[in-house]
Amino acid sequence: MLDILIIGGGPIGIACALYAQRAGLSYQVVEKGCLVNSLYNYPSTMTFFSTSELLEIGGIPFVTVHNKPNRAEALEYYRRVTVSNQLKVNLFEEVLSVSGTKGHFTISTSKNTYEAKNVIVSTGFYDVPNKLNIPGEELPKVRHYYQDPHYYAMQKVVVIGSSNSAIDVALETYRKGAEVTLVIRDEEVSQRVKYWIRPDIMNRLKEGSIKAYFNAHLTAIRPYEVDIQTPEGQITIANDFVMAMTGYQPNFAFLQKLGIKLSGDGRSLPDYNPDTMETNQKGIYLAGVVCGGMDTHLWFIENSRIHAEIIVGGIVSGL
Repeated sequence: MLDILIIGGGPIGIACALYAQRAGLSYQVVEKGCLVNSLYNYPSTMTFFSTSELLEIGGIPFVTVHNKPNRAEALEYYRRVTVSNQLKVNLFEEVLSVSGTKGHFTISTSKNTYEAKNVIVSTGFYDVPNKLNIPGEELPKVRHYYQDPHYYAMQKVVVIGSSNSAIDVALETYRKGAEVTLVIRDEEVSQRVKYWIRPDIMNRLKEGSIKAYFNAHLTAIRPYEVDIQTPEGQITIANDFVMAMTGYQPNFAFLQKLGIKLSGDGRSLPDYNPDTMETNQKGIYLAGVVCGGMDTHLWFIENSRIHAEIIVGGIVSGL
């Protein structure tokens, strides 16, 4: 029987494995996608807001040429940490169910069945996009994920949102020749936009290179046009692609399947003890950004790295 079964092979799941290994505990990481699956699905041109030091796990140096690493550098770093430490990670293996109680859980996956004394859930929030819930959202031209700007060259692109991901998409596709329209629910571009990016988007809006509708939202999507509700009324514009950068949320259905309680205030905060990271289900712990519920800006790699040490330390002291 394993001491710990870790669900999720992202940076924090890997950190949990590192600390478990150093503590002499038996463990297994199970990841339904590729290694650090969420980071892999980030845009190919993405640069982190954080410095490389803040993305380090387990005290292992993350050396980069520039102060702020990019996606490719992060993928290489976490892969090398995993391989060089010979961490026990099974990829493309989805957890289907967890049953039992603290001290004896049975975990069934798409490939295996495990028994473990404790379970750590570190599943992030990138797998479930926040939907628009409007007619036409199911059309193939609507994208909730973005990889590369070249695909949208010479196309009419509507970008929904005003945070970092939306602004990056708007600027990058514009520079590849797309005709870009931003649709923003608020009255201004988000203050969270990276400080070195904000002047760029503000200048593009000022000169009219990128069109923006503020206090606005899409009401319908059709194959070659969209309807936008603006303060001046509804308008219809020609459109080839809709990039719905509306954010993501944890897999709440999976958390509830495990018996983890969620707050009913719209934030869906999971029930856990911040001193131990143990949930209301004894023996099941949360680590990383999944702890924030709908507040997906609450936890990041840099401030949730400590979760691994807290959880493993608590399990060791309780053995």
